[in-house]
Amino acid sequence: MSKIEKVLASGKTHTTLSSAGTTSRGHNGSVDIQLSSPGSTQPTHVFNAIQPHPTAEQLFSGAWSACFIAAVGLAAKQLNVELPADHAVDIEVDLGQTGQAYFLQARLTLRVPGLSEDTANALVHAADSICPYSKAIKGNIDVALNVLTA
Repeated sequence: MSKIEKVLASGKTHTTLSSAGTTSRGHNGSVDIQLSSPGSTQPTHVFNAIQPHPTAEQLFSGAWSACFIAAVGLAAKQLNVELPADHAVDIEVDLGQTGQAYFLQARLTLRVPGLSEDTANALVHAADSICPYSKAIKGNIDVALNVLTA
């Protein structure tokens, strides 16, 4: 896998669970999307505030983080871990260049205040093995998995 020498653009999202479903927000407020799972009675997608237009990196990070936070819930059930109410997923996706070639890279941070670092690491790796987006990019782009427990 090639390392990016020059970052050209980044898309960042912060995804949380709410009573209305999953919410992804871009780092600068340009994307605010409410998502739901297939079969849910909630609207599939609600684009609340798009200004200016979101980048492909923001859309990808938003979709991936929504899928990943659902995978965190499944992993927590499998590992018998009670998730804090304010758990969240932050994903940053960079478009970059090395020589004349273009690549993506990502940083994923699972925020689970109050959990031990060992539990949080087990959770993020289990979720990474469940999430279809994570599976699709595995071995194709450089991804750093991080946890924040404070």
